[in-house]
Amino acid sequence: MFSENIYINTNFKNKFDSSDLNADSPPAPQKKTTTHESCHRFSKVLLTSFTVYFLLLTTLFSVALINKVWSCCPKHWKPFSSHCYFTATDSASWSESEEKCSSMGAHLMVIHSQEEQDFITKILDSQAAYYIGLSDAGHRQWRWVDQTPYNESATFWHPGEPSSDNEQCVIINHRYSGWGWNDILCSSKHKSVCQMKKICL
Repeated sequence: MFSENIYINTNFKNKFDSSDLNADSPPAPQKKTTTHESCHRFSKVLLTSFTVYFLLLTTLFSVALINKVWSCCPKHWKPFSSHCYFTATDSASWSESEEKCSSMGAHLMVIHSQEEQDFITKILDSQAAYYIGLSDAGHRQWRWVDQTPYNESATFWHPGEPSSDNEQCVIINHRYSGWGWNDILCSSKHKSVCQMKKICL
């Protein structure tokens, strides 16, 4: 009987110890901690991404706004590329026309590309002729008023022009073949096109 009691007590003690151990051991929180850390890390990455995206958008918007607002032309002048253009409707000689442009901080128009030629002809009256900033210093040495080089491959003479050594100034006018350049006497009275660089404030 004594040995039975010892067996029962031992068995009961083993049961108690084992249940006691189960009660004391906390549930494994590692999965929760890992999930929580991952979520926290993801939030940080997302916040950083949004911040960078917002700053980039703000920078691009600012650059676009500055270019649009601060690069401009005076009232009644037409913008194209980096220049502004004004068509003078009163007739004058070539030198008088250049003086008038100069008084506005500009010069007679200089044309270096087909795009520029096409732009200006769209806003001109096809029934009129307009002085541009090209003249002959003598012996058919054509020069632009702004001292930029005269490029033979970027000229828009009408067929058969220039036609006379005595005609040392140039107009742009419309003929049956379209818009083009024509040499003319510098004393002739015509309208003109002035050009200046865009104003950047």
